[in-house]
Amino acid sequence: MSEHLMIQSLFDLRETIAAEIFNGCTYPWEALGKIKNEILKIGESLSPDEYHKIGEDVWIAKTAKVAPTASISGPAIIGKNAEVRHCAYIRGCAIVGEGAVVGNSTELKNVLLFNKVQVPHYNYVGDSILGYKAHMGAGSITSNVKSDKSLVSVHAGDLYLETGLKKFGAILADYVEVGCNSVLNPGTVIGRNANVYPLSMVRGYVPEASIYKKVGEVVAKY
Repeated sequence: MSEHLMIQSLFDLRETIAAEIFNGCTYPWEALGKIKNEILKIGESLSPDEYHKIGEDVWIAKTAKVAPTASISGPAIIGKNAEVRHCAYIRGCAIVGEGAVVGNSTELKNVLLFNKVQVPHYNYVGDSILGYKAHMGAGSITSNVKSDKSLVSVHAGDLYLETGLKKFGAILADYVEVGCNSVLNPGTVIGRNANVYPLSMVRGYVPEASIYKKVGEVVAKY
């Protein structure tokens, strides 16, 4: 089961500017603590012909669209042809991939969004990684701290993996679809091409190519 949680099972690393962040990692959450330094490293290598450097450690592609009401704190990278909409709040340590959408009143903190990710309406995404073309429906959020403040573990069947992290939201693999107003609890990992029903409360591992309907009811898509 643990192989389904590994980086190569979840992501196409060609679809992020930050592929090297996973070097030396087995599981994707091991990269969460590396996001800040990776942004600083990548940022200094970006061409000034393609990116503006705004303020302190914020790089924004010249082809990106950023609403004047958006708030972006560094370090951050906003990729080519990305869109950051009205009143988006990027609190820092965020990589927004090429063609990605960060929408109205969406908040990001310590995240890696692969290319063409969409978090377009009232989403909170913290201490999380979202794979290529992952999409979170309106109002869906990642919960990144347990109520008792203990360290987060990942549960997959009978497997329990300790992460050593106090703050860890969710890992969404490529092509994941999360329904509106769903809550992804700390340590959630959703496999490639899986769907989550609206109004869901998700914890642990959701297998690839499956549909999460409710707790205890997960069915194959095909």
